[in-house]
Amino acid sequence: MYPETGTTKADVLAYYAAVAPVLIPAARNRPATRKRWVHGVGTAGAPGEMFFQKNLDHSTPGWVPRASITHKDRTIQYPLVNDPATLTWLAQIAALEIHVPQWRVDSHGNALPPDRLVLDLDPGEGAGLAECVEVARLARAILEDVGLEPVPVTSGSKGIHLYAALDGSQSSDQVSEFAHELARSLEADHPDIAVSDMKKTLRTGKVLVDWSQNSAAKTTIVPYSLRGRLRPTVAAPRTWRELASPSLHQLDFREVMKRVAAGKDPFAPVSGGRKEAGAASAHAADNRTDRRIGGGAEPATGQAGDGGDTDPRLEMYRSKRDRAGTPEPFTAERHQAESDGGTLREKFVIQEHRARRLHYDFRLERDGVLVSWALPKGVPTSKTQNHLAVQTEDHPLDYADFEGVIPKDQYGAGTVSIWDRGYYECEKWIAGKEVIATLTGADDGGLGGARRFALIHTGQASDQWLIHLMDPPGTPEGHSRARRPHGTAGDDDADSARDDDDGEAGAETGSGAALQASGFSPMLASAGTAADLAGKDWQLELKWDGVRALVVGDAAQIRLISRNGNDMSASYPELTDRSCWPEHDFVADGEIIAVGRNGRPDFGLLQGRMKLSKAADVAKAQASTPVRLVLFDLLFDAGGDLRRLPLSERRRRLERFFRPSGAPVDLSGVIDGDAARSLDVAHILESAAELGLEGVMAKRTDGRYVGQRSRSWLKLKVERTQEVVVGGWRPGKGERRDSVGSLLVGIPDGPKLRYVGRVGSGFSTSELKELRQQLDALPRKTSPFRDVPDADAADAHWVSAKLVGEVTFGEWTGAGKLRHPVWRGWRLDKAPADVVVEAGAGP
Repeated sequence: MYPETGTTKADVLAYYAAVAPVLIPAARNRPATRKRWVHGVGTAGAPGEMFFQKNLDHSTPGWVPRASITHKDRTIQYPLVNDPATLTWLAQIAALEIHVPQWRVDSHGNALPPDRLVLDLDPGEGAGLAECVEVARLARAILEDVGLEPVPVTSGSKGIHLYAALDGSQSSDQVSEFAHELARSLEADHPDIAVSDMKKTLRTGKVLVDWSQNSAAKTTIVPYSLRGRLRPTVAAPRTWRELASPSLHQLDFREVMKRVAAGKDPFAPVSGGRKEAGAASAHAADNRTDRRIGGGAEPATGQAGDGGDTDPRLEMYRSKRDRAGTPEPFTAERHQAESDGGTLREKFVIQEHRARRLHYDFRLERDGVLVSWALPKGVPTSKTQNHLAVQTEDHPLDYADFEGVIPKDQYGAGTVSIWDRGYYECEKWIAGKEVIATLTGADDGGLGGARRFALIHTGQASDQWLIHLMDPPGTPEGHSRARRPHGTAGDDDADSARDDDDGEAGAETGSGAALQASGFSPMLASAGTAADLAGKDWQLELKWDGVRALVVGDAAQIRLISRNGNDMSASYPELTDRSCWPEHDFVADGEIIAVGRNGRPDFGLLQGRMKLSKAADVAKAQASTPVRLVLFDLLFDAGGDLRRLPLSERRRRLERFFRPSGAPVDLSGVIDGDAARSLDVAHILESAAELGLEGVMAKRTDGRYVGQRSRSWLKLKVERTQEVVVGGWRPGKGERRDSVGSLLVGIPDGPKLRYVGRVGSGFSTSELKELRQQLDALPRKTSPFRDVPDADAADAHWVSAKLVGEVTFGEWTGAGKLRHPVWRGWRLDKAPADVVVEAGAGP
């Protein structure tokens, strides 16, 4: 990289790793432009090619933090040098010089006022470092007169940069004006050595006091950055005692590494938030600099990232709240994020906020504050439904532990409780644009474990975002099947309303207003096994194969609200007769089912009812497809909110609440904790399988109703298996683009296969590597199936029907397809002719 000194890229990487602890505080949250020498800086006779880069390439790793800055004619994404990994990545792409402005961005991607002032002391022809030192001393006297403590930085080129920390109360224009007047003052008092005019003809034998780098549009090389000169010199912070030394020189990277290793960081008063960085009200020596650049009578006590009383990022938070009238916290000391195996773990908290309307507050720790969004409809539990996220003001770190009542007439009045909290791993953070993170919550928290979310700005109002539940990192595309919103055309209509492992479905629209108005959200279960029940008290219920419904009753009516917020009362009028329910206000939870001729819930039969809304159609369907409502929880009763009570108490209240009244409503049967402990859960699941049911629900008897997905409710599903014959495959996407996305499978039926669906999950890494080779050896020009849907056949590759495998699945659909099949493995002991529909499991 530096041919004249033999300095290699390995040396560059080692240097930036060594100085990361002092360089990153100087660069944090500042949009970074880069000077890159991809093939090295060259020699005096053959200088290397350099290019100046602002915008990030598309190949930039997603984990590089960044900010989108809108200029007059375009928007540019800049990296933020906030962590050692990003600094290492910059070194790897030969970004030797890193330049940043004197201002930072907040969590919204907005520019904050400048928090430091810089003067670039640049010697003209005939002047050198000694003359720069002299001017630096003169400038120091003026800056100290106005309460600033300047820190010198030998630039690594020819001159000296002089920095001073500010309290963030002045704009870039105001700071530039002050710096310009200071430069003119130096020129007026010392015309023989200082000049403020940029013209080169005026600079001979003098030092230019370049004040212009305080402009919001300008950048300066960040302290501790390498320089792209013939020798690997550094923009090195120095002490004033060092500037007095006659041997003062520009330091190279090895010298700076030794200083940092010895614990020296002269730039700490600027980058570390020292009190000395504040402003005073003293007058300048010259009346033209008689102003208070710091902007306040008290010294600034907070800098970037301390979460303290004067952090400008918390100004909006403070301005909305009365410190004497609310128990909410106002300060928090900055802390080092905890480390787990070398990976920094930053905190998150999700708080249930019962204000004027129930919502959830989603907060991520970021650089000393909690970046916050309000989720009016809660945390999404389905990958097919995005929820609105409204970005609010940054909160102090102490808010991560806050629970309590915000008094009436105060901002955000209502009750705040912690729904879940823990740590998150950031995958991508573009301030004001996009965040991707995996959150790992408490064992009994609302998330139910680790969940990966994306927050994406809508591009509309500045605070309007969407939050999206993502697959875990590394999950192959096609692993989970996206489903259509309820009521749209297609074979999968039934799935979009079903209460299954995929969670709620459908695009978020205004149709959820009914549920939002009620202030209640359904609690959702997590997948589990019998082993998960050890050590806790549980009650068991059958898992009803129907449509989830919250029953909301007030003095005037009964409403049935679906799990994704739609009012479906018109579809089931036999359940909404007000005279059949208790007269007082209540909210209950249950499942609407249709019972088939065999006496068991039939989800396929229910499809004929769920799409109807016209009164005439509904009346006709009531006779042919009667429905029942099975109640299993009570959330609100006679003026009291029961959700914070344990399930055992809510069940007792439900049994007291329910009275048979002629309406087709039942209570879900319960195997209580004592009975459940005396039985083998595996036997209960066997009984459920014999009855043709999906499985059982296990619910913690001490669990509260959290209104989101939780490990307090577990779905223990009956596992069914079916042998199938592979007749084709579809290409994969993403990480599986060179392999197989899904297999098309069937069951022999005469000379062809009866198509029973596609299988895209359950394959091990080794199976995926071998799968394509196996299938490529069995090509076939025509389909071996009788009836493949066009959507599945469009990009299919057909193979000879010779390979037999086995899948697990939920159940058979009414159309004779496997629901949610998962690959178990090959059945090398079976021939295609041996494959039949498993006894008792057919459609």
